[in-house]
Amino acid sequence: MKNFDFHAPTNTLFGKDQIQQLPKVLNQYGKTVLLAYGGGSIKRSGLYDKIYELIGEETTIVELSGIEPNPRLDTVIKGVKLCKEHQVDVILAVGGGSTIDCSKAVAAGVFHEGNPWDFITDKAVTIEKALPIVTILTIAATGSEMNGGAVITNEETKEKLGFHSRLVIPKVSILDPTYTFSVPTYQTMAGSADIFSHLIENYFNQTPDTMVQDGIAEGLMRTVLYYTPTALKEPTNYEARANLMWASSLALNGLTGNGKFGVWSCHPMEHELSAYYDITHGIGLAILTPRWMEHVLNDDTVERFALYGHRVFDLEVNDDLYITAKEAIKLTYDTFVDWGVPMTLPEVGIDESLLEEMAEQAVHHSNISTKAYVPLSVEDVLKIYTNSLVPMIF
Repeated sequence: MKNFDFHAPTNTLFGKDQIQQLPKVLNQYGKTVLLAYGGGSIKRSGLYDKIYELIGEETTIVELSGIEPNPRLDTVIKGVKLCKEHQVDVILAVGGGSTIDCSKAVAAGVFHEGNPWDFITDKAVTIEKALPIVTILTIAATGSEMNGGAVITNEETKEKLGFHSRLVIPKVSILDPTYTFSVPTYQTMAGSADIFSHLIENYFNQTPDTMVQDGIAEGLMRTVLYYTPTALKEPTNYEARANLMWASSLALNGLTGNGKFGVWSCHPMEHELSAYYDITHGIGLAILTPRWMEHVLNDDTVERFALYGHRVFDLEVNDDLYITAKEAIKLTYDTFVDWGVPMTLPEVGIDESLLEEMAEQAVHHSNISTKAYVPLSVEDVLKIYTNSLVPMIF
């Protein structure tokens, strides 16, 4: 296990009706709030009206609405301008990871004289100050409610890239599982795939002797596998939604990744898919993950994949580890199929025309060619993309 610095300072208010604490929470930071949200779902659910009921009369609310599922740089810039114009004290991000990620970029951008894209592309630029962020989570997926990471899309350059700073970790996150009851089936399975992918990315790592991190990841993966079918069949099942929501936060707050060295494999590849085609992030991850697993299965990795199959899917470990490992990969693929995930690129509108360009960009924008679990060249990424054009055959 490597040395690490674990920091998870978010005050998490979990459970039904925790929104009642919102006035007290916001009053810690000031009286002018930027209310950031996406489409109309928070209005249809009544959450929008509830927020105004609780804080509207005592607080000045400035709205940044219409945040995209893959939040765009233009929207971040718009949010920064609103905060400066109205001297905003605190950002209230209501929604999922996209809204929260956008809010993080806005929070830091307020104190930066240049373009917020500088946080990603200019190594000389550091985030030194940010507005406080409070979140109300409405979908279990990215874990952005409890970490300092954010991913933004630059449509002009067709780049979807991220930055990280402890200064943009949400101060308080309100996690009420009932707010996820109305999440559509497609977004529910995409969210669960996203959670599962975060755990996979941290689990398949070259650093040895990380039993604590791995054990937590295995338990969270089993949780996602157990409760996602229930959430899909019974959208208002509180226990299913609660377990998925908490798994989302714990999957990416540092518990399963700290103490390990290296970079993720599937996320850089998927970021190109959603940068070029604006697809749902979790769906892209589900499509790529089992193909990546199959591609990197070799004599050095087979033991790890067999262990994954044993501890997550309860497979018996065969004397021939490849049998167990391949069954684990098949079960991963079959799980996404059973959830209803479209499991080929053409099903989400992606053909072969830009695969090579995206493969080059995936390697260019990341360290997967040198620091991934199994280093991936442009040719490797292109092969994974190409294999994702058709269903897997086992």
